Amino acid sequence: MNPPIRPLDLLEQTITQRAQTPGGKSYTRKLLAGGLDAIGGKIIEEAAELVEAAAETGEKARSHFLHEAADLVYHLLVLLQHKEVSLIDVEEELARRFGVSGIDEKKNRGP
Repeated sequence: MNPPIRPLDLLEQTITQRAQTPGGKSYTRKLLAGGLDAIGGKIIEEAAELVEAAAETGEKARSHFLHEAADLVYHLLVLLQHKEVSLIDVEEELARRFGVSGIDEKKNRGP
């Protein structure tokens, strides 16, 4: 039996399909066509909104925070597609860092 497909994997597949399908109305295609300027601008915007939502308190704060986190992850996946990097690539990089101090890992990256 195959493990269930994770929502992030499905989203990555959808973004890849949009990137490979010309034409049509697609926000993802629009972002990819805009390149780093368009995608990077959205990531900066969504990251700021996520931090603002993290500071909120009250009944709807968690829901708003989750919404903004999802927006940021989506835009990150679009940027990964733009740079031809997969979630598996990111997971492998994270796995490589296990057991290494964050301070040491950053120092070993070089300039």
